[in-house]
Amino acid sequence: MKVAIIGANGQLGSDLVEVFGEIAVPLTHRDLDVTNYDSLKILKKIDPDVIINTAAYVRVDDAEKEPKKAFNVNAIGALYVAKIANKLDAINVYISTDYVFDGRKGAPYTEEDMPNPINVYGASKYMGEIFTRNYSKKYYIVRVASLYGKKGARGKGGNFVNWIIEKARRGEEIKVVDDIIMSPTYTRDVAETLKKLLERKPEYGIYHMVNEGYCSWYEFAKEIVNILGFEIPIKPIGSNELIRLARRPKFSALENKKIHDVALRLSPWKSALKRYVSELAEG
Repeated sequence: MKVAIIGANGQLGSDLVEVFGEIAVPLTHRDLDVTNYDSLKILKKIDPDVIINTAAYVRVDDAEKEPKKAFNVNAIGALYVAKIANKLDAINVYISTDYVFDGRKGAPYTEEDMPNPINVYGASKYMGEIFTRNYSKKYYIVRVASLYGKKGARGKGGNFVNWIIEKARRGEEIKVVDDIIMSPTYTRDVAETLKKLLERKPEYGIYHMVNEGYCSWYEFAKEIVNILGFEIPIKPIGSNELIRLARRPKFSALENKKIHDVALRLSPWKSALKRYVSELAEG
């Protein structure tokens, strides 16, 4: 099996390259641009069995000001990848997000729940899902959420865990929203589980892939500080106290219903976080 990984130097992409090892063909923005169909023709030379598309416009607030950019990368890019995957008879893996949901369910979302995005970023990713589903003969749409990994999110200038660690080490006041619930997820766990999914080849479709359980961003921050052993107070605030362009779903936790059906399971979010912090300390 040969696996082309688009966005190979990103937070999830870099872990995918490590996990897939010798069968991975890493592709960065220098190699191709998903918004330019002609640049994707490099994939014909590679002739992969699987294409994993992690390329994404992830700046949620900026997407409200730059909807065209968000849709070009997250939707049109997905369409182009789907078309080239079909020509190569390759499995198309599109990485999506919990932000395709509106957060009004009040319980974790399963793969059967109907998306209803409430911001431009979520809408662009949902359109990417639609293009992937309707233009791919063989596809997996993998929804992830609240990612953190060693590489950091290039588009966001780091990740939440590292941000909390840095503020804690400097002894700065930490304020975190306590009214938004999500599924914090370690990119390494996603990469390892996705590899197992592709090896087992279950039916094509949508799969949620997050660390088990959920919490508020405030609870997440408290756990980070607790693992580090710092005695630093964290102040809970309401999301309405932050000035942000994009609305966020209040409860966007995901349930891994379908991967459980094929005997796959990610570790609980607390143990995944503990591993990540430990690995950061080891360098």
